[in-house]
Amino acid sequence: MALDVYNTKRALQIARESVDGGADWVEAGTPLIKSEGLEIVRELKRQFKGCKVVADLKTMDVGGLEAELAARAGADVVVVMAVADDGCISEAVRVARKYGIKVMVDMMSVTDMAERAGRLEGLGVDLLCIHTGIDEQMIGGDPLDRVRSLAKATSLPIAAAGGLNSETVSGVLEAGASIAIVGGAITKAKDVTAATRSIRQAMDSKKVVKSELFKKYGPDKLLEAFSKVSTPNIADAQHKKGAMKNIRPVYSGIKMAGPALTVRTADGDWAKTVEAIDVAEPGDVLVIDAGRGHTAVWGELASNSCMMKKLAGVVIDGATRDADDIERLQFPVFSRNIVPNAGEPKGFGEIGTEVMVGEQPVSPGDWIVGDDSGVVVVKKERVMEVANRALDVLERENRIREEIRRGSTLSLVLELGKWEKVD
Repeated sequence: MALDVYNTKRALQIARESVDGGADWVEAGTPLIKSEGLEIVRELKRQFKGCKVVADLKTMDVGGLEAELAARAGADVVVVMAVADDGCISEAVRVARKYGIKVMVDMMSVTDMAERAGRLEGLGVDLLCIHTGIDEQMIGGDPLDRVRSLAKATSLPIAAAGGLNSETVSGVLEAGASIAIVGGAITKAKDVTAATRSIRQAMDSKKVVKSELFKKYGPDKLLEAFSKVSTPNIADAQHKKGAMKNIRPVYSGIKMAGPALTVRTADGDWAKTVEAIDVAEPGDVLVIDAGRGHTAVWGELASNSCMMKKLAGVVIDGATRDADDIERLQFPVFSRNIVPNAGEPKGFGEIGTEVMVGEQPVSPGDWIVGDDSGVVVVKKERVMEVANRALDVLERENRIREEIRRGSTLSLVLELGKWEKVD
């Protein structure tokens, strides 16, 4: 199991529960080693004597030195990158032989798998790892096809890593891997021991075992993905970006998600906003730039029309009215202002152009998600990635909630004192 958390206390707690569930190897992940240094490798070796300890250094240079440091810290396996120079890998192998440890080579970013695998065999490495990185997972990557391809090109043992859980691990074993490296499906689980036991069961039985964690979503499942997360999850997934300012739900209990159809109009001019309903496709969200106005460009009748067209909702940087009727309809409307007075349909403005709403630029096709916390924009070119990253945020928060439930506090779980900025 791969420990990609970043503090020792949490890493050891998760590792202990995972070993109880059947993990054979314990890996100090790259973020953990960068955070805590090789002392975490020493501590894992001290506490889990029956397990092999992996130091995922992702070595790219001075292979001999880094292999020696890992070995002296207690690692049984050190990880070197396949794209490193042959000399770096050869030195790591020589030092590993001296200390009686193994070299695993991470094949991330290798284009010619067969050629590189053959070369690595000649260099004397012990294991090859097909690794689909977290950033690649967020856009739909998985290790299965590359495991299958590598298995045809090498006789070396293959490890597979990248988004594996109890539903997918049997597939990579059937494809030719003999080692499954699992991170998030364990470290984010509420019950680490049970999650590990499920993965162990799937490996031993070569069958799919249902996982409690979310699967990665593709472009055809965006609405389902966004329905599971909150706008704060999405804002966190975008490094605090995308949140509209001063745009609030007209009533509480709203949940809305869909691609944007944009409208620009003047304060009080509701012609283009209503015309846009006829242009919109089912599932769209109308995003209306009304100049932050205080004369309504939206109301109950327009909301009724949207419901007939099966639109997902409306966002207005301006004013809406008929809040009580809109709530009775249960149609999602978000607005800067709520007023009783409407304007006139003069027909100024445009449909389908970039607009600025809640101080956020919105283009047609960007995804808009709204709930009681507000509205966020997800740019269309990153929508699948952000949906999966938001699910990852939620899962990590669920794990923290579980640790708090067991008697910890948020400050203690995150070790905030240690991570405060030093002047």
